[in-house]
Amino acid sequence: MLDKLVASLVHQPAKMLKLVQDIFALLIRFYVGWQFFKAGWLKLNSWGSTMQQFQYDFQVPLLPPTAAAALGTFGELVFPVLLWIGLTTRLAAVGLQIVNIVAVISVLYLFTDGLSDPAFGDHYLWGLMMLGLTFYGPGKLSADHILSARSSTAY
Repeated sequence: MLDKLVASLVHQPAKMLKLVQDIFALLIRFYVGWQFFKAGWLKLNSWGSTMQQFQYDFQVPLLPPTAAAALGTFGELVFPVLLWIGLTTRLAAVGLQIVNIVAVISVLYLFTDGLSDPAFGDHYLWGLMMLGLTFYGPGKLSADHILSARSSTAY
């Protein structure tokens, strides 16, 4: 009796969710990647205003504005592509996590009431999604999975 209950409440739902797990990981990779890629593309296409923002608005700790703008834009353009392909996904997620944290820290002083700006909620969501990718991996619909299957090592 208990075995049937456990099977119906635990094992059956787990089997059903397992069917969509890789698609869900792919959707997360595309969603998070798109959010950062858009920001990087905008920075790249309006470099003059990007430099002004990093010079006067964004306070990136430990980096001069030019280096911060270049590194931030690079991260926002390269790491999402790696996420989309699913290549070095965990490292790309960690890289975007760093970009995400630096972005939040660099604009904190603009908001006198702390982290209550609604835009910070997006950063929290993206951060949690990237933590999921970091700890659980990209799923089977990724270059990481294909490469690990060929080399017979776990990804």
